[in-house]
Amino acid sequence: MHEDLIWKWRAVKRTLLTKECAKKRLEWGLKYQHYTPKDWAKIAWSDESTIQKDSACQQVWFFRHQTKEEKYAPQNVQGKARDGDVYQMVWGCFVGNKLGPIVSIDGSVSGDVYTTVLRDNLLPFLDALGSDGITDITFQQDNARAHTCKKAKAFFSIATTEHGFTVMDDWPPYSPDMNLIENLWAHLKVGLHRRYPDTAMLSGSPQYIRSCIAERVHEVWWSIVEEVLTRLIDSMPDRVHALIKARGWYTKY
Repeated sequence: MHEDLIWKWRAVKRTLLTKECAKKRLEWGLKYQHYTPKDWAKIAWSDESTIQKDSACQQVWFFRHQTKEEKYAPQNVQGKARDGDVYQMVWGCFVGNKLGPIVSIDGSVSGDVYTTVLRDNLLPFLDALGSDGITDITFQQDNARAHTCKKAKAFFSIATTEHGFTVMDDWPPYSPDMNLIENLWAHLKVGLHRRYPDTAMLSGSPQYIRSCIAERVHEVWWSIVEEVLTRLIDSMPDRVHALIKARGWYTKY
């Protein structure tokens, strides 16, 4: 799998930034503008992603202003599973050039589901990194409701002390361009359809299709090489610079 594909595929996302969002994004960029790749390698990048059996492989992120008619037009509502679609939700993370676990999730992501995933997967991963001398990790997550609910906050208040990590609690809104794992999801989905081109044509019960997707996704995930992760980490100073140059508005990433 060619690493350049990581820059060419991203799920469709149309986001209308407001002045307040741009202000918060700029503040975040200014705060982290002096971070080096070595600093960014201490971040545990994480998120959930929906893997559909017929996910397109050549879509791109872009931001745009749009009317209400455009926003809800069927051809513009993409990247989310529609009724009747078969998809598998997954959660994953990575730190530096170390892949963390990828976890299949059935159903929606609630606070209970999210904290269970973190307890059973993130914490053992961070502990293993600590055993290898990789410490002082900062956990990154976006501002999804399940990530910031009372249940999650209570979990972090204990887990950060017991397992020796911190949480990046100033993540800017609407900032997929700054979250490296978004690019990794792109890389994963390209790899899935390249290694298993019949994925879009899987037939059978929804449960069977999801199990096939999950098995294939796990295989492709663990085949991602360290160079891909390193290139992503190395891109962060340029991303932050682009964010500052844009005064918190739209970037090419």
